[in-house]
Amino acid sequence: MLQKHQRLGLMVIDALILLISPFVALLLRFDEVADSVYLDNIILYLPVVLIIQFIAFYLFNLYRRIWKYAGINELFAIVGAVTLGQATLFLLAKAGGLMLPRSLYILCGILNVAMVGGTRLFVRLASNRSLKCFGHPEKILIFGAGDVGSWIVKEIRAHYGDNKKIVGFIDDDPDKLGRIMNGIKVLGGRECIKKIVGQQGVNEIIVAIPSARSILVREIVNVCRATHCKVQIVPALHEVIDGVVTLRQLRDVNLEDLLRREPIKLDVGLMREQLRQKRVLITGAGGSIGSEISRQVAKLSPQKLYLLGKSENNIFEIDRELQSQYPHLEIEPIIADVRDERRIRSIFAECRPEIVFHAAAHKHVPLMESQPSEAVQNNVFGTMVVAKAAMAVESESFVMVSTDKAINPSSVMGVTKRVAEMVICSMNGKSSTKFSAVRFGNVLGSRGSVVQLFRKQIARGEAITITHPEMCRYFMTIPEASQLVLQASAMAHGGEVFVLDMGEPIKIVDLACNLIELSGLIPHKDIKIEYTGLRPGEKLFEELLSAEEGSMATKHEKIYVANLKKVDEDKLSEVLSVLKVMEDPDKIINILAKLVPTYQGSRVRRLRVIEGKETAIVSEGKIVPEEAR
Repeated sequence: MLQKHQRLGLMVIDALILLISPFVALLLRFDEVADSVYLDNIILYLPVVLIIQFIAFYLFNLYRRIWKYAGINELFAIVGAVTLGQATLFLLAKAGGLMLPRSLYILCGILNVAMVGGTRLFVRLASNRSLKCFGHPEKILIFGAGDVGSWIVKEIRAHYGDNKKIVGFIDDDPDKLGRIMNGIKVLGGRECIKKIVGQQGVNEIIVAIPSARSILVREIVNVCRATHCKVQIVPALHEVIDGVVTLRQLRDVNLEDLLRREPIKLDVGLMREQLRQKRVLITGAGGSIGSEISRQVAKLSPQKLYLLGKSENNIFEIDRELQSQYPHLEIEPIIADVRDERRIRSIFAECRPEIVFHAAAHKHVPLMESQPSEAVQNNVFGTMVVAKAAMAVESESFVMVSTDKAINPSSVMGVTKRVAEMVICSMNGKSSTKFSAVRFGNVLGSRGSVVQLFRKQIARGEAITITHPEMCRYFMTIPEASQLVLQASAMAHGGEVFVLDMGEPIKIVDLACNLIELSGLIPHKDIKIEYTGLRPGEKLFEELLSAEEGSMATKHEKIYVANLKKVDEDKLSEVLSVLKVMEDPDKIINILAKLVPTYQGSRVRRLRVIEGKETAIVSEGKIVPEEAR
């Protein structure tokens, strides 16, 4: 409604300008108006002036533009509209025999440009001034005196006026020291940040170096956060190109910027070649990993994308998102449970997917500790159902999402994923389908991740709870995880378990401290850190490879293949047939321990056999008395 009133107001003002400008032009040309011989002709011609000039204004969209953000393009539009109008009026006057000096059209044109442009300039200034606050303006320091830094200055001035004040630039280039860009001085390098913040009362620091490597960004952020200012970062150029964000979006510093390694760059060309014009089905497509795999696949021009999941809300959301972003891509959402063999077989028979990404699984360690039957049915038999369905329709490739918790597992979740890996490896070679798996570390930002928990605790002002001060984990980003799955599909020959080199593991307590500081608070002072002790199924350190496995290099320098032992298929088949109908939690744990000897969970009961005789049962590290067995 406000825009409609503003548009109507501008039209009224423009009409007054068009009515007045011929008389002003006459006065400038002949120093008189009332006694001019051209006065009657001008009065007679005024209705035509209004009609022609408003048509020109309409053609140049002068009443559809947002003048709050007016720039050089809008100025050109005004000049073009006025020029077209005056040229048309001149031709009509000639054709109609109306006598008016040619200089009058030029003067009218100049006056119209000046006055119409002046009203738009007033609108822009008034809009920006309306943002002015009555208190002190927020003071901003910009790191990076380059093209993006210059753009940031213009955007802040255009959008915030006096509400935000830029105190200066910071740049490590010594040649830029003391130079002035857009009226803003380069005050020094990063070593000056703390001093400038203290002297100028800076509230916010903007890091305007989108092409910088993440290691450099992390170093800069570490310096900035020591000042307790709000820190924002211009999106990386690859994010802009991929369409994830636009340059009008600054983002807060996030945890991905503080990874102690460079993000892994994978071969997009190889992935595109693998997936182009293929029918692709993703299980667990509504989950954190499954939805990101769906986004990555959608970019690579598949023929059709099937989004399969049990949660209708999650599937609805990812389907709606992808439908809006890729309107020409054929997408079919499917609600189904991977454990429902009849339903899954029917879906595969109808869809006949060529590429299958299996991301559906139970992943929460403490929950699965108390419900081993559910973990087995979903993680093991759900995987088997989907894999057999893929084999039945001769899918080209099947990739299962696994976890580093499958190595020397200490949890039910980890051991069931290890068994699922064994199932996949045992099925490879029995058909044309290439079966493989990919092991992840902890995925930053995934649902239920420790980072989400920490952020909620900080927001509520609660103490952050960590199980142990020495707890370490490997971390990767959601895009890295999803692209690794796609890369594995493109590289797989069948039977491999792929592992990503994720650098050094990170202490959980360090992540907690980083998040507290990024929130402008002080660890152990504003937000306490409490240690609660290891939960069932947890261990201090995760591994990507067991000592027995080792690894082989691949064509990609950061991706390896685990050297797995050959699966005893007879033993696996025998154990799975027992697990299929087993419901007793302790018996399930014992069976899993026999199948995966490295399983050392807190609930494991294992038979110690000496010279073929069962002598004891060990539970939670203690020998169980015979009468209690």
